[in-house]
Amino acid sequence: MAEATSFAKINDTVLSTLDPPGKKYWLVIGLLLCFVAAMFLTVGYQVLVGIGIAGMNHPVGWGSYIVNFVFWVGIAHSGTLISAVLYLFKVRWRTAICRSSEAMTVIAVMTAGLFPLFHLGRIWVFWWLMPYPNAADLWPNFKSPLVWDVIAVTTYFTVSAMFFYLGMIPDLAAARDRATGWRKKFYTIISLGWQQRYEQWRHYARAYACFACLATPLVVSVHSVVSWDFAMSILPGWHTTIFAPYFVAGAIHSGLAMVITLLLPMRKLLKLESIITMTHLERMAQLNILMALIIGYAYGTEVFIAAYSINQFEWEFFLWRMFGDYAVHYWIMVACNCVIPLLFFFKKIRTNWVSLLVISLLINVGMWMERFVIIASTAHDFLPSSWGLYALTPAEWIIMVGAFAWFFMLFLLFAKHLPSVAISEIKELKLHEAHLDREHAG
Repeated sequence: MAEATSFAKINDTVLSTLDPPGKKYWLVIGLLLCFVAAMFLTVGYQVLVGIGIAGMNHPVGWGSYIVNFVFWVGIAHSGTLISAVLYLFKVRWRTAICRSSEAMTVIAVMTAGLFPLFHLGRIWVFWWLMPYPNAADLWPNFKSPLVWDVIAVTTYFTVSAMFFYLGMIPDLAAARDRATGWRKKFYTIISLGWQQRYEQWRHYARAYACFACLATPLVVSVHSVVSWDFAMSILPGWHTTIFAPYFVAGAIHSGLAMVITLLLPMRKLLKLESIITMTHLERMAQLNILMALIIGYAYGTEVFIAAYSINQFEWEFFLWRMFGDYAVHYWIMVACNCVIPLLFFFKKIRTNWVSLLVISLLINVGMWMERFVIIASTAHDFLPSSWGLYALTPAEWIIMVGAFAWFFMLFLLFAKHLPSVAISEIKELKLHEAHLDREHAG
């Protein structure tokens, strides 16, 4: 009886978040939509007048569009880590936060996918990147990093979206049973006739485990492919084998920080403190400590190898990166990614919501700076005569702010229209805990 009461309370707590939102919610959505509209209007202007409105030029041919692409693909990584990897390792604290992190993954990949299109300039030719024979009976150039990104991102989005949707089906059925009017029809359609039958649960458990196994290699492979966009070149600072693991660690670091940034206000606004507890956020902060140490090691390794190899170009490049035109960006990157997260070693800091929010925001500032420093480094290649500098133009700032607005708008729409916590997994965890308590009592 106590378990039934607890289950009913979980249902009420989570499904109450799906009640029709008020005026303030739609006001925030409208404000974010204005920024999104400004982004697409700027892109339209770029299509009309040319990509020259962006700051990209020789010697920096890649600019903020690729910076933001790599940043958003990185944000998406922790969702797969929390949902798939921790699920396979039976880490039980993930249950309260896995749904939000899965949604964040799907939305972040949708955001990342915009930037290669913006970078093309002529957006309508994107279909030449698709891996099938086109109208001219030609295959794409599989040596092009753009093609690698298309294959990696579409694969990641497809698997992540299916994994997200599959895990949500039992909870959509619970929302269907509670809803009325058009909402009931909507949840009835997308819950795919779920009736809590044993056969359905059996097939669901097998499919979920299979998708978790399929998604786990993507944590490593997708951002490794993105890192090869840089590492396959011969530019100093880029042509190095450490890029793949270093990019994967950085992606998880930024993704974990973004999950904390999203969950802190969400648990307050949707009154989910009893389900998403400070313990969950503390565990995330502890993972951030691990990632900060790995990234700090990678930064140190890069500098050490440049010095130890006695390669004049590499060493000159790293000296310029640390003390040259982008020195401020470099040291902000090091401080935000490697030093400040180590404050999470102190329990008082990692259990305080203000410090959690501030540090998680600073980590993402640092991770964006890291991508900027990597890409702006092309300003300092082999020939001093070709050196230059790169800075974002107003058009690029508008597009970047619009992308953040797009991301937060979609996440807000998810939080109020789909179950933001995995009800079925929380109940399964409660049953497991009750079973352990009975065993200890016996």
